Amino acid sequence: MNLKQIRFALAVAQEQNFTRAAKRCHTVQSALSHQIAKLEEELGSPLFERTSRQVELTAAGRAFLAPAEQWLAAHNHLLDTMEALKGEIGGTLTVGTISTLNTIDLIGQLARFNQRYPLVNIRLYVAMSEKLLEDVQQARTDVAFVGLWPGDKEALAMPHKLLTDEPLVAMVSRDHPFAGRERLRLSELSQVPLVDFYQGSGARRQTDKAFFSEGITRHVSFEIDHIEWLENIVRKSLAAGIVPLSTAEHARGLVSIPIDSAIRRQVFCVWQQSLSAVAERFMAFSEEEFRVSP
Repeated sequence: MNLKQIRFALAVAQEQNFTRAAKRCHTVQSALSHQIAKLEEELGSPLFERTSRQVELTAAGRAFLAPAEQWLAAHNHLLDTMEALKGEIGGTLTVGTISTLNTIDLIGQLARFNQRYPLVNIRLYVAMSEKLLEDVQQARTDVAFVGLWPGDKEALAMPHKLLTDEPLVAMVSRDHPFAGRERLRLSELSQVPLVDFYQGSGARRQTDKAFFSEGITRHVSFEIDHIEWLENIVRKSLAAGIVPLSTAEHARGLVSIPIDSAIRRQVFCVWQQSLSAVAERFMAFSEEEFRVSP
């Protein structure tokens, strides 16, 4: 068993497809398949069930996944530590964020970090909060910025710092019937088409819970996974949205309206319990930039 085989197997597990995994690993599919076959032979168990449409983990594959991720994270941590001992910070910094992060200028902050530490390879991606929390917990991501409703803080089973606490507001187009209103009730919002994040996501559970707690049934006409989709749907007057206040303030040409029920969203910075040298440097830099202290 070697590091290449572990990387290949993890890529297949995450992509659920050999072709995409090979492309992600910058190799040809035949070489990737050969290495995984050798790994399965050494382990004495198949890791994947292959079908014409997708690839799924076997029981052995599911058992292999977490230790393999930890092994790869430990290897990367070791390389970063060795680089730090040379006096030059290098390695890879992986940062995840929700699409509604407006509390801080993360891109600007990463640009300034890159100027100070040009040898660091920065990887940034956007995902839903539950995915980001899982990635940090499984050591796939160094630092993440997530949004949670105040009652969901038990999800933070890792080091974290609260960055902001803000209300959710209704967001509509200038042509929407609600555009001239000063305040809205959830019962009124339930009477118009709505756009929200997909069923089961943390953001969706928060708004679902708000309507349910008031005994109100609503219909979500449009389900999305990125705030840009939500803004475009609202801008075309197809639906009204419910978003954090900072998101509404950054949306050009749209109208934000306070909601009587005062639903709130909290934004946290979360990070791994054991940080690599480059991640530690990023957290120290973040303390200077926006007072996120590990």
